[in-house]
Amino acid sequence: MKIKIAITDEERNDAYYVRNTVFVEEQNVPPEEEIDEHENEATHFVGYVNEQPVAASRLRFMDQYGKLERICVRKEYRGNHYGKEIIQFMEDEIKNQGFQKAKLNAQTHAEGFYQSIGYKTISGEFMDAGIPHVTMIKQL
Repeated sequence: MKIKIAITDEERNDAYYVRNTVFVEEQNVPPEEEIDEHENEATHFVGYVNEQPVAASRLRFMDQYGKLERICVRKEYRGNHYGKEIIQFMEDEIKNQGFQKAKLNAQTHAEGFYQSIGYKTISGEFMDAGIPHVTMIKQL
């Protein structure tokens, strides 16, 4: 997978396409919750396989953390480690920006995945967009 920071409108639209496919169509997140007031301040990432957008995420910097958000891989491309790849790319960007900690709110079904790549759960379960989540952190 080739991962890019979404600079152009086309790349950003590709990221939104993946997010819409996964979160709105597949997980029934309301569109007005998926695209929010933080889009313009975030750094967006998009992953391509054979020039098709298959993975997306966004990154914001808050307090002492790089906050990983909206991490997703289209259903038919899961199981190829693309989620791990895009997270590693984001973690590298966090370090490039001078931060040493990453934070994310994980859907509880993915908590084990994030633990397997070094994230530790620091919260109880809470609901976001009707889906149970936990907050996790990692020292980079």
